[in-house]
Amino acid sequence: MSDKMMLSANEAVAYAACRAGCTVAAAYPGTPSTEIFETLSRFSDEINAEWSCNEKVALEVAIGGSLAGARALCAMKHVGLNVALDPLMTATFVGASGGLVVVVADDPGIHSSQNEQDTRVLARFARVALFEPSDSQEAYDMVLQAYEVSEKFQTPCIVRLTTRTSHTSTLVDIGENFGHGTRQSIPYIKDIKRTVAAPVFARQMRYRVEKRTQELRACAETSGLNRIEPGSSELGIITSNVAYQYTKEVFGEYSILKLGFSNPFPVELVRRFAASVKRLLVVEELDPFMEDQVKALGLKTVDYPAELRMMELNPARVLQLRADILGDVEPPQIRRADEGLPLRPPVLCSGCSHRGLFYVLSKLKATVTGDIGCYTLGAFPPLSAMDTTICMGASIGNAFGMQKAGFKGRLCAVIGDSTFFHSGYTGIQDVLYNKGTITTIVLDNRITGMTGHQDNPGSGKTLAGEPAPVTDIAAVARAMGYKRVETVGAFDIERIEKVLTAELDADQASVVVVKGPCRISAGLMNAGVYETDAEKCKACGACFKLGCPAIVRGAKTDDGKRFKATIDPVQCSGCGLCRQVCKFDAIAKKF
Repeated sequence: MSDKMMLSANEAVAYAACRAGCTVAAAYPGTPSTEIFETLSRFSDEINAEWSCNEKVALEVAIGGSLAGARALCAMKHVGLNVALDPLMTATFVGASGGLVVVVADDPGIHSSQNEQDTRVLARFARVALFEPSDSQEAYDMVLQAYEVSEKFQTPCIVRLTTRTSHTSTLVDIGENFGHGTRQSIPYIKDIKRTVAAPVFARQMRYRVEKRTQELRACAETSGLNRIEPGSSELGIITSNVAYQYTKEVFGEYSILKLGFSNPFPVELVRRFAASVKRLLVVEELDPFMEDQVKALGLKTVDYPAELRMMELNPARVLQLRADILGDVEPPQIRRADEGLPLRPPVLCSGCSHRGLFYVLSKLKATVTGDIGCYTLGAFPPLSAMDTTICMGASIGNAFGMQKAGFKGRLCAVIGDSTFFHSGYTGIQDVLYNKGTITTIVLDNRITGMTGHQDNPGSGKTLAGEPAPVTDIAAVARAMGYKRVETVGAFDIERIEKVLTAELDADQASVVVVKGPCRISAGLMNAGVYETDAEKCKACGACFKLGCPAIVRGAKTDDGKRFKATIDPVQCSGCGLCRQVCKFDAIAKKF
């Protein structure tokens, strides 16, 4: 009898990889994909899985595993695929030996990312097979199918999730006697004509890729992952991934062509479906990936506002689409769930080890090029101490570029430890090599914070929780040749200000490592509580400038224009920054 479990699509991917006999896995954490490898770590006895330094390295590890004949898995969020695109574009020429599956989780609606992009476009660009599950069961089934397709056609395969599928749980049949799958090993055979992408060989690889694309298209034409669900022929709808769920709910009485194996595009199946209906509509989330290909076949589709090409779809938006094109339903009256509630601005956690640094940078009126991580929140009031955020590792190059452009004034780059390991090394090397004088500040809290406390080369543990060497960031900078390297405690405001004043005004490049644990990860949220003395508090507002959520308004002053500070004992984590900024000794530790 089959076993069934409630799994998110992320969890289902991990279970499927285990069932498929995957033995090599590598990823970099990023919402909404992170839970794939957190789940995969449960199978550490069978699967050699790692948190890699970045997505490029992760995919290169997976490619190596595939070339050695193992089934390999790589996972990342959509912007991570940008980082991994270099090896992917050549891996598609070289091909796979053991099955090579790359899971990419897109973030429609930009819930936790710096941009919105559609991985389907890059899958077509890379000429790889693309699978698009609409729920957790399909995520499980499609990963299993992707391994088979990868080995049969010697191609990398992309399984594309979205935030909604990644994080929504549905019932999954994982089969009988679940365990690590067994398969006949594929021996490694040296063949440089196949595996060395030098121009003389790559030209022939290019022809093989085109031939493979045609074979994959024929496979997609008959795949059970692409199916026609008959209904009224007045309207036919082509859809895929989570958009299928909304389409089924809103347009359930009409004919639907659901594409799960969507690249290469099954053109003959689409033509047959189009011929069976009077009007053709394509409902998809983000780019008109399918619609453009449908139109390229000379087929006319129902047009609708471009606004539906942006942000996350939901049933209400698809119902509005029905109202627009059919006029047989009332447009939904959409009211935001948080309408009328007071806004809560984005803020660093109480006791966050990043807060003191940003407080000082704001005080020093520095221009700060920022990066991707919890510390991006330093851009918002009252700290207001970050000027740019582009992509992982960009802070260093951005600051150096501003300096090269003639920018005057105090200028620095801020980057987290995990992001530094991801793509900061090359940035600080470039500054030093090209004689820059900027200061790079590494916020070292010894964990990958924003995505949920995953280990990294600075934490001393692997994905499986095994001990690992700890990388010393200051030592790395000195080894590169930096003469000015300082390490300061994250909760020592006086020393942070002294060091940054010297480094920001210096005429040499420098690296400052600000060390302090993430208090949530380190279990320090109840390390103590501070309180204010209402008699001593002058309502100067200095502590409010820290932006700590534990510091709240107390009693009004006599003139009614200011507020004394009070500290919420439930939120206070005992970091002591507020005591350091108070000039009137009005804040003291309670316990």
